[in-house]
Amino acid sequence: MLKIEYIRNGTNRVIGSRTIDTENQITVARDSDGRIIGSANSKFNTTRDASGTLVSRNTADVGLLFRK
Repeated sequence: MLKIEYIRNGTNRVIGSRTIDTENQITVARDSDGRIIGSANSKFNTTRDASGTLVSRNTADVGLLFRK
């Protein structure tokens, strides 16, 4: 099942979204323009940016991909 959540900054402005696939334990992060900025895998506990570079190998948190 897919679930979409919006990510907001400190001023309550939407800066992106994340789409969660609960079956495969994968989360895809998109910026406010809809471009994919990375993904997180809860099964392997990793976070990768859009180019596939490993951002974190010990946490599956797409919040690390937002730098605003």
